[in-house]
Order: sequence, then C-alpha cells, then structure tokens
Amino acid sequence: MTDALKRLSDEGVAIWLDDLSRKRITSGNLAELIDQQHVVGVTTNPSIFQKAISSGDGYSPQLADLAARKVTVEEAIRMITTADVRDAADVLRPVFDATGGQDGRVSIEVDPRLAHHTVPTIAEAKQLAWLVDRPNTLIKIPATKAGLPAITEVIGLGISVNVTLIFSLERYREVMDAYLAGLEKAKAAGLDLSEIRSVASFFVSRVDTEIDKRLEKLGTDEAKALKGKAALANARLAYQAYEEVFSSDRWSALDKAGANKQRPLWASTGVKDPAYKDTLYVDELVAPGTVNTMPEATLQATGDHGQITGDTIAGTYAAAQADLDALGALGISYDDVVQLLEDEGVEKFESAWNDLLKSTEAELARLAPSEG
Repeated sequence: MTDALKRLSDEGVAIWLDDLSRKRITSGNLAELIDQQHVVGVTTNPSIFQKAISSGDGYSPQLADLAARKVTVEEAIRMITTADVRDAADVLRPVFDATGGQDGRVSIEVDPRLAHHTVPTIAEAKQLAWLVDRPNTLIKIPATKAGLPAITEVIGLGISVNVTLIFSLERYREVMDAYLAGLEKAKAAGLDLSEIRSVASFFVSRVDTEIDKRLEKLGTDEAKALKGKAALANARLAYQAYEEVFSSDRWSALDKAGANKQRPLWASTGVKDPAYKDTLYVDELVAPGTVNTMPEATLQATGDHGQITGDTIAGTYAAAQADLDALGALGISYDDVVQLLEDEGVEKFESAWNDLLKSTEAELARLAPSEG
C-alpha cells in the first residue's frame, strides 16, 4: 500500500466504500477499511444488496425468523437491508462524531420501483429513516423528474439525503435547486439546518461506456481521439456548477442559518474499459469538498498505485467544455446520452430489486417451518 489514499483524503476527498454485506460487517472488514484505508462512509444500492443477500453469507438465521413470522417478501427485504445499514452506521459512528456529522454516513435507497412516483418516494424515505433510526444515515432518492420534489420535501422534513443517478449537468443543477428549496422549507419550519446533510451522486464511468461506444461506431481518428474524455469532462463541469451554486446569494442566506453544502459525490468510479488506468476516475477527479465512493477493487487499486497529485479539477473547465462541444460537433447528442443513462440506471436498479425479491421469496419458502 502506498499513501495515495491518505493523500486523497488530505486533498479534501472523502473516501466512501460502494459496497456492503453482513459478512463485511461481522468479519470486522468494514472496521478494518475505516482504520487502515481512510474509508469514512458507505453507499449501497439495490444491486449491492441483491449480490450480498443472494450470496447467503450470514442471512439465513434472520431469514428463518422472518419465514416463521410469515412476513411478506417486501417486508423481509426491508428488515434485512435496514439491519445491515443500522449495523454499518454503528461501525461508522465514531467517524460521524469525529467529523461533526459530515462523514461516517451509510446510504440506503428507496424502492427503485418508486423512481417515477413522488408521493410514495417521500413516504418510503420517511419509513426508511424511521426503520434505520440512526443519525448517520442518508436516504437515497433518484434524480428523476418525480424525485426532485421528493428531495425538497424530505430535506424539508430534516431527513438527510443522498441524491442518486445524476448524469446530466442540467439535472444536477435541478438537484441542487431542490436541495436549497428543501433547506428553505426546513428553515421556515424552525428545524436546525446544521443537522441536515446531503450528497449528490454524479455518475462517471457509465458516461464513457456509452459515448465511447458511439465514438467507436463513428470510427474516425477525430472520434477515437475523444474516447475516455467525456466522463471526466462531464464531472468537472458538474463541479463548476457546484462552485457557482454554493457561492450564490441564495446559498449565502442558508449558510448564515447554519446549513451545510450538498457535496458532489463521484459515483460509478470503477473503470469499465481495461484500456484505461483502473484509478482514472479517482486520480482525475480530485477537488476539495467532494466524495468518491469506490468499489473495493478501485479502493485497493488506488491504495496500491493511485497517483494523487493535488487538485485535478481546478483550471479544467474550458477544456472540459471543449471536449463536450467536440462530441456534439460529431453528431453525438449529449441530451440523448444522459437521458438514456438515467433510464437505464433506473431499470438496472429495478431489475436488481426484482431479482432480490425472487431470490428472497425462494429462501423464505425454503426456510418456512412446517405447520404446527
């Protein structure tokens, strides 16, 4: 291990792990990552839980109890996932206390089948916050059109939120607007704004995956020269938008009332293309006040050979805009790409959730006691 993870942390990037399982908690692995590899938070999503629960490690006793109680499969999944998040939150509590509530956070997502429904999303967020019952939880709400008013309402209730599945710069600005509107509601209700936290999960690698595919199809030298540039350009321009919004007069009024900035979180930072360096989306997205949530493989790669050379976002905005403009000049529609990625993101999480429902239902049936 190099000290790259420490350098990253020293640059103001919070290192979060994009994974959770019961085995990771009970084995002491999560505590070890916090202690030795500068991990200060955890994110989960339906795909992560589907993989963890389907692997079976450590879930059978609770599943047997749930089967004996004849709970519905939806209730079983919520009991299992909130138990993991609660336990992980307890492991991270010292970090939460040491950072004044900024880090030491664990995220749990609303049912992805609700992504296009505002009122049920709000109700689910309230229920999850109540079920987990830990101050260092973030409720994940997708940045769909229906998700935006839900974000405002949930923040307005004083519940901390991780906004997920952000791909476009326009939608990111809408997310920040929804956060500020939520803080204004909370302030009007007399809530303590310093207790409310939020991150905005801006997805990275999937942008390159989709745009590189289109560049490859074009096949020209000009197109090939742009491969691997879109995701970084998009994320860097997102940080520019963050700097603008959180230096505005509107923010200043909330800042004076004790509010916290909504930090940009780089999500989907595992490199999909083996032609690219496996720490690309860590090394090249270093800026103060950000979070990078990494799959364990990316975390280990960064610790082993990451090259952290200071802020790699400052001063890049003109070049980043030029890269996106060049893609447009080649006929690649930015709006089309980001909408496709949002739609696919919701579909992937919904599919993982449905797989989780099926596998959990089968386990409940297998473990159900005979009558009597």
